[in-house]
Amino acid sequence: MKWIRLVPAIALVSIFVVAVSAQDKSKAKAVKAVRFGKLWDAKGKVWTNAIVLIDGDRIKNVTTDAAAIPAGAETIDLSKYTGLPGLIDVHTHMTIYTDETLGVPMLKQTVNVNPGYAVFMARKGALRTLEAGVTTVRDLGADQYMDIAMRDLINHGEMIGPRMFVATYGLNITATAFKPGGTPLAGGVADGVPEVLKTVRQEIAAGADVIKMFASTGTDDDVTGFQTYNYEEIKAAVDIAHQFGKKVAIHSYGPDGARDAVRAGTDSLEHATDMDDATIAEMAKRGTFYVPTIDHNRYYLDNWQKIGYANGFQEKTKAFIERNLETARKAHKAGVKFAMGSDAIYTMFGQNTRELGWFVKAGMTPEQALRTATTNAAELLGKEKELGAVAPGYFADLVAVEGDPLADINVAINNVRWVMKAGAVVVDKTRAQGR
Repeated sequence: MKWIRLVPAIALVSIFVVAVSAQDKSKAKAVKAVRFGKLWDAKGKVWTNAIVLIDGDRIKNVTTDAAAIPAGAETIDLSKYTGLPGLIDVHTHMTIYTDETLGVPMLKQTVNVNPGYAVFMARKGALRTLEAGVTTVRDLGADQYMDIAMRDLINHGEMIGPRMFVATYGLNITATAFKPGGTPLAGGVADGVPEVLKTVRQEIAAGADVIKMFASTGTDDDVTGFQTYNYEEIKAAVDIAHQFGKKVAIHSYGPDGARDAVRAGTDSLEHATDMDDATIAEMAKRGTFYVPTIDHNRYYLDNWQKIGYANGFQEKTKAFIERNLETARKAHKAGVKFAMGSDAIYTMFGQNTRELGWFVKAGMTPEQALRTATTNAAELLGKEKELGAVAPGYFADLVAVEGDPLADINVAINNVRWVMKAGAVVVDKTRAQGR
């Protein structure tokens, strides 16, 4: 009976989602022609009356010539909409999904959760992420390798969701008291260079696509940024990860961990606030990606009672948001590369792209903001020849929005009407609107 009760929730989440089951994989192999009134291809061109030709899961051609449509191709008319590449969110926590309807604070819902249950429930957040136009995510931290399970289920067509690049456990310092009799260390715990090297190797052996490291305090309602790992430990993690061909994402709320992370050669820096001019200049010089995740603290402020935070953190969090935005403003002006990361968790899935609005507040044009979720994000993933643009040879990840996102970034945030991932339609709200 418990499983039966889940059915209405599934229907509610996926009301506009077209289910693509493992049995329907053959449908994605058909040749398709998708027509857009306008198309921003992320390659420097805005097309009018564009036609995107798709063969299987890849884009074959982009044209305006209707005669180029092969005989027998399925034509999808989205000429009332603007087309975009599938968007990329480079900082999520897909397996930490919670409901608001159970009468239990979200924080308590994430304690001692059965991994199978957590992965099953995470499909709801995955659907909401697709509905936001996000077809690829970099997932930065999960317990018990649940993110690997979710990634593989999606890749094998057994779950509907965005393409996932996962970090498994994030590396963290010891933060629990000694207990007589001994208890196993939590996943990802490493102190000192030898343990850091061993743990990174364990993560890679488990199947991690990227290595995550916590170089400072700060998370949830805690906005402190005290450095936790020193430069030598951070450098060891970066060097061994790069030796194995893996990129590194380093969490640092504060400026000290951020400084050492950049010096050590991290590929991306998450959250960092109050960075000095020298660190920002070094990021620009090295090409370090900045993922400021400004909007997730807004989400915490909006939902603190449902999450289960204690009253009193609001003023510190509001001040942190302002400093986070100001740091982003300075970094953008200095020429630092940005990638969009929402830090989506709990019920935030579906709000992934609200980060783009903060980027515009930080001084970006709408097009520059969109690049953080397309070409820049794809480059950070090392997938710049497959993701983040609409061009021959790229995955057929497409989004249709109502309006002009190059004039108003809110169009990309609020007006997603249709989504294709790897040649298969996964969201279609155009029919529901009678369009």
